[in-house]
Amino acid sequence: MEELTANVNWLAVGVGTVAAYGLGMLWFSPMLFGKVWAKGSHDITPPESLPIAAMLWQLLGTFLLAWLVGVTAKNEALLTIVLALICFAILQAAGGLFSQKSKGAASVDAGYVVAMGVIMIVAQGVF
Repeated sequence: MEELTANVNWLAVGVGTVAAYGLGMLWFSPMLFGKVWAKGSHDITPPESLPIAAMLWQLLGTFLLAWLVGVTAKNEALLTIVLALICFAILQAAGGLFSQKSKGAASVDAGYVVAMGVIMIVAQGVF
């Protein structure tokens, strides 16, 4: 367990988590890609109440990705996290296409994974 926690920059992990999670709110809003995503995701309409369970799972996943970025940063393994992010993005797109989302919606999902990773890598470099 020590290899996953020792010398990790927890400030950068926290900042990366909050910034990437916040980006998701903007990314999937009508201001950016929300309309394309909703239309390509079987015309999803906004729920009547906040999807708290989904938001908590997203926050947990975002934190775990930021932690993974932190572990690779402390090991100076930038190419490893870049490869992992590309892998996650492609799998996210594939899952979207399997669920019959449009190519646009699947691309929005995959693009968010890449954008999250970029934010988290930058946070590691800045903090």
